Amino acid sequence: MLQVSDLWLDPDKAKTLQQEKNLLDEQMRPFRHLKQSLDDLQALVDLIDDQADSELAQEADLLMNGVKQLIADIEFKKMFTHQFDSGNAFIEIQSGSGGTEAQDWADMLWRMYRRWCEKKGFEVELLDYSPGDVAGIKGVTFKITGSYAYGLLRTETGVHRLVRKSPFDSGNRRHTSFAAIFVTPELDDTIEVQINPADLRIDTYRASGAGGQHVNRTDSAVRITHHPTGIVVQCQSDRSQHKNKAQAMKQLQAKLYELEEQKKKDQVAQLEGQKSDITWGAQVRSYILDDARVKDLRTQYETTNTQAMLNGELLDDFIEASLLKGV
Repeated sequence: MLQVSDLWLDPDKAKTLQQEKNLLDEQMRPFRHLKQSLDDLQALVDLIDDQADSELAQEADLLMNGVKQLIADIEFKKMFTHQFDSGNAFIEIQSGSGGTEAQDWADMLWRMYRRWCEKKGFEVELLDYSPGDVAGIKGVTFKITGSYAYGLLRTETGVHRLVRKSPFDSGNRRHTSFAAIFVTPELDDTIEVQINPADLRIDTYRASGAGGQHVNRTDSAVRITHHPTGIVVQCQSDRSQHKNKAQAMKQLQAKLYELEEQKKKDQVAQLEGQKSDITWGAQVRSYILDDARVKDLRTQYETTNTQAMLNGELLDDFIEASLLKGV
């Protein structure tokens, strides 16, 4: 059988064509599987019409359930159009202004995503952790490893707003807190992001992990500042300064890639007259605990079960609503 690589082409072009062919084959595989299952089901139905057979009927029911699952899987994957949707994700949570209130809210979100990952069977790797002054956290960065982690979580980027009666207020007054979430993909080895070493400032410091974890006596933690953009990434997950630097560089590459992609989207949106920016002022979801309501401001999807939401149990519903709306 003739392969693309057998064609009289420049080797690099032949390799690219072969990769595209392999990708197309991979994308068509579920549809071929579905067609075969439908053909098998039709054959079973024809046999059942010719003769009453309870075993054949049971087999047909099982096959029908399999067909329904295949269709559901295909519909699920149709929602993911981003190049890196199927891969891993980096998440950064930053508390907003407001001191202890905001830092406690950031910690609640950190817990919510950890619980969600546990339920999905995703692995969570803590990369950087900055504890709050009294309670909660100032910020945290972590990596989520799992199938379609980035595709599922990318619409979580934005400002999350909490309204509640504060446990830190002796008067039990209502407080509003903000936290910002940034989700970036883990880039694969085929993506090259050019970074000029002269644009970087690399600082090392002593790790200060959560609850005494990851703490060591050497300056193994790494902070990298990219001067042209002002992007800062940090990693203190390993005792090795070299490994922390490598992980921080991966985060920086992902953030720079996302920045360029966002610039392209903004340019298109400006031309269409409907630019939407993702900044600290861009609230995507409100969690109003007094009224027992969590509402996504982009999709209008909401729930009254706030506790289940903060336990990570209902996050999938909000994610699906965002993906279906094309957020």
